[in-house]
Amino acid sequence: MKIIIIGGVAGGATTAARIRRMDESVEIVLIERGAHISYANCGLPYYIGGVISEREKLFVQTVEKFSAQFNVDVRTESEVVSINRTNKTVSISRIDGSNYTEQYDKLVISTGAVPVRPPLPGIDIKGIFTLRNVPDTERVKEFVDQTKPQRAVVIGAGFIGLEMAENLHARGAEVSIVEMGNQVMAPIDFSMASLLHQHLTEKGVQLYLEQTVEGFERTHEGIKVQFKSGDSITTDIVILSIGVRPETHLAREANLAIGTTGGISVNEYLQTSDENIYAIGDAIEYPHPITKQPWLNYLAGPANRQGRIVADNLLGAKIPYEGSIGTAIAKVFDMTVAATGLSAKRLRQMDIDYRSVTLHPSSHAGYYPGALPMTIKLIFAPDSGKVYGGQVVGYKGIDKRIDQIALIIKQGGTVEDLTRIEHAYAPPFSSAKDPVTLAGYAASNLLEGKMHPKYWREVKEIIASESLSAGTLFVDVRTPDEFQMGSLPNAINIPLDTLRTRLDELPKDKDIIVLCAVGLRGYMGYRILAQNGFTRVYNLIGGLKTYRAATAPIAPPQHRPMTSSNPCCQKQTEEAPSNITLHVDACGLQCPGPILKMKRSIESLQVGEYLQIVSTDAGFPRDAEAWCCSTGHKLISSTSATGCYTVVIEKKEGKPQNCLSANGGKGKTFILFSDSLDKALATFVLANGAAATGEKTTIFFTFWGLNAIKKVQKPHTEKDFFGKMFGWMLPAHSGQLKLSKLSMGGLGGKMMRFLMKRKGIDSLESLRQQALENGVEFIACQMSMDVMGVSREELMDEVTIGGVATYMNRADDANVNLFI
Repeated sequence: MKIIIIGGVAGGATTAARIRRMDESVEIVLIERGAHISYANCGLPYYIGGVISEREKLFVQTVEKFSAQFNVDVRTESEVVSINRTNKTVSISRIDGSNYTEQYDKLVISTGAVPVRPPLPGIDIKGIFTLRNVPDTERVKEFVDQTKPQRAVVIGAGFIGLEMAENLHARGAEVSIVEMGNQVMAPIDFSMASLLHQHLTEKGVQLYLEQTVEGFERTHEGIKVQFKSGDSITTDIVILSIGVRPETHLAREANLAIGTTGGISVNEYLQTSDENIYAIGDAIEYPHPITKQPWLNYLAGPANRQGRIVADNLLGAKIPYEGSIGTAIAKVFDMTVAATGLSAKRLRQMDIDYRSVTLHPSSHAGYYPGALPMTIKLIFAPDSGKVYGGQVVGYKGIDKRIDQIALIIKQGGTVEDLTRIEHAYAPPFSSAKDPVTLAGYAASNLLEGKMHPKYWREVKEIIASESLSAGTLFVDVRTPDEFQMGSLPNAINIPLDTLRTRLDELPKDKDIIVLCAVGLRGYMGYRILAQNGFTRVYNLIGGLKTYRAATAPIAPPQHRPMTSSNPCCQKQTEEAPSNITLHVDACGLQCPGPILKMKRSIESLQVGEYLQIVSTDAGFPRDAEAWCCSTGHKLISSTSATGCYTVVIEKKEGKPQNCLSANGGKGKTFILFSDSLDKALATFVLANGAAATGEKTTIFFTFWGLNAIKKVQKPHTEKDFFGKMFGWMLPAHSGQLKLSKLSMGGLGGKMMRFLMKRKGIDSLESLRQQALENGVEFIACQMSMDVMGVSREELMDEVTIGGVATYMNRADDANVNLFI
């Protein structure tokens, strides 16, 4: 029997080798139009970046070695130009232009895929490349070696695009990624991709998301990449990584069946519509094991498995192919991203109901050095618990976890099966409860009704609807120190340890969403409330870490804002000093561990001494900056490498109430007499501006102004008749304040809040919280409280009580006093 294989990379070479191992008598002809076979095209970006230093290491087999070892007739630089199914022949063109015909008994098509290169104006300009094979790589590497580009643009943010971005960055180029979608790495969900957005930004990569390239132009400054939006960017080199499509030209010309997705249609034995012709690899489409719908899968692992199956079937076996679920992994600078099965967004597109959980565990036991955070998202059926997909983003142990999830999916398993996996455990490698097991437990709790979830998109919609005061209450169960560094709008803080003793402060007739840093304490808080008669309670899945990452705006790179407008908490540009007094390792600790350890450590130092603390919590640098701002200590530097975040702080004289400047400037005082929305807004805007300059700032709330600092959820208090009357007539809290003009029965206030949100202006409640974080002092007038029947318990916890003497003291020290 004579078998011809078209294509000598991945699947084609595997097929040839397997046939020979099974049968010495078969004549095998392997035809490859390139000069090489069986090369590692997944390693091409790393050769350009210099990680793989020797070109020869890219080749798994040379033509000579493969031919001798497997007795295969390998013909490189030869291209099959047509297939005659009737005569069972192929026409072959040599590199010298000559042609000949070859007979076959069985034929295997392994032509792979070709990169998409759209016919855009200027796309043939020198310096614009695609990357698919060895010749592509050699052209790119030669260009980079000779021109040493200072600027690089990668168009397309898939696996190859991100790997090229990293390797061009390693070669010294300033890299920009242009992506038509709203996220990098399309196979994963947006909330997971947002973690990569943060990491890429930290590494200095500029992200141009939701930008479509319109064309290219050579200018005296370089290659101008023009966007349809009207914006443009100039660069020295462009890498096109827009995607690939199946190479089906031969199959189409031979009238073989082409599937609905554009790949060669094959049956379960990988036969085409011609029983003597098989097809494998990137060129084919095959039903997805979960959806049973045909799809294209461009991965080397499945191509090699298909090659092995086809080899056996060519020799008379009847082995069906089970299909691929698309398990993939990539290195993105220090991070690793992996996915398997179906994403939540794809399930939504296919109108398939699902549930998901998101966790933020550590790669191994937190008490053993080097534990690094990871994020796991598990997607599953809401009834059976059948696992649909999984995604993992982190630094260590990502491959191990995604492979375990993939195995369960391919076996048609459920989340319960994940909990039954017996993991090898030792502190350097895992925790006693492995992250995959924890994901299975969390999903099981959800399915069994032990937890009702709220996802970040739902919470975002609730906040956008501005209906918090009417139907939803956020309860933040983190510590007060964590809460002071920011939470969700209008959230109240009841630490988990005190929740059982404060249940009477919470309503049972409202939706309560419990939240924490990563979701664990939120779940514990949920269980406390659910077992104490609260039926409308939910847990924020993934906690604030997921919510903040997913909702953080990505500003255009050239307009990216600074992290803080307050000069006392701006990170300094100088390098960390050599005379560090105290080194602290907070690696492996989950929030709030690092920030609490930092707080305790700084207390042991003298003024002027330096603390260096290392954490694996990605949110720690931001928390450290906020903490320095609120305490008056100086943030010297903040750096990251291989998943570790290092912060250096200089201890200063503590200023816990505000961030005063060193110039001893006069303070500012404001009297808020009105409870009109617009006047309250003006007060907090001015107060934040004053505090940002480092001045001591005080707001004195009197009479109607007290309504701006009332709690949303107030404890029951005894009031006399007049106190009750005021309570009925006055706004219950800041969310009910109306405009001083054009109120229109409250409609004007709602319109004002809508326009503020639309234009990106902070809400009244957000401005109020910012004022507190900036150290603005809130003083409530005791006399006004007595007259209007307002008790201390009704006001925000941060508010202090004072009288006219208190105000006059502040006013005497101020050079600006405003009555609003």
